Order: sequence, then structure tokens, then C-alpha cells
Amino acid sequence: MTTPGPQLRAPAHHVSPRARRWWALRSGLTTLAVLVPQVAVAVVLPSWARLLLVTGAVTLVVGVAHLLVVPRVRYALHRWEVTDDAVHTLAGWVRLEWRIAPITRVQTVDTDRGPLQRALGLASVTVTTASSSGALTIDGLDLDDALGLAERLTRATESVGDAT
Repeated sequence: MTTPGPQLRAPAHHVSPRARRWWALRSGLTTLAVLVPQVAVAVVLPSWARLLLVTGAVTLVVGVAHLLVVPRVRYALHRWEVTDDAVHTLAGWVRLEWRIAPITRVQTVDTDRGPLQRALGLASVTVTTASSSGALTIDGLDLDDALGLAERLTRATESVGDAT
């Protein structure tokens, strides 16, 4: 008889609460990037104004719904954890992706901070592994947490050796 292994569980840590604001800002900017050209074409080509009013209204409704719903859902679902043995992530909002990468497979650890992340004091950590599934990314971390995580993973991988 085999002993059952450890039970799968959700990773322990939420991302920063400020990630909700970051995701909402990205959603709002994307909506504007789609809406502004529609308005511009409606002004330049009045014969298309009626159609563009309809598509603009749809864009606005979908954009506002996305802005109000997605950041909350993503915050509720996104989690991460690093143990002595592995990096665990749970991400997504329509399709959830649960990834577990053994520390022994970690090749590189990168931090990333776009302009909105910098303004909100956030960062992303990307963990590249020796896996065909690609890198694990933890978005929306407090800057200090991201830097601490990158440091911890770097130390852990140095003690393990090369994962290639």
C-alpha cells in the first residue's frame, strides 16, 4: 500500500491589494484605447456616426463591466507561495492555471515593473524553469515582497545548482 502524498492546496499568499487598482487602470486604459478611435472616426466620418455610436456604447459597457468585475475576481483567485521545495502559483480569472515548479528546475528569476506598477509600488516576478510549460509569473506583488522573493529564489537556486 502506498502512502498518499501531500494534498494539493491553494498557495498561501494573496498578491497586493493594490493589484486591483493596477488591473482596473489597465482595463480602463484598454477601453479608452478602443473607444477613442471610434469617437475620432465618428467625428471625421459623420456618415458612420450612428454605427460608431452603437459600437462605442458596447465598448463602454463591456469596458466598465470588465473594470468592475475582473480586478475583484483576479484578486480573489491569484495566489502564490514559495516553499523550500517549490514555487506555487494560482492565476487567471476565466481559466485558472495552477502551476508548481520545483526549486531544482528554476533557471532564472526576473522582476518587472511597468509604468503603472511603478506608480502603484508594485512589481511582477517571473520564474523561468526547465519546463516546456514556460515561465511562472506572479503579478501584482508589493515591490518589497517582489524583491524579497527574487532574492530568496536566487539564493535557493544557487544552493541547488544549475537546472539545465
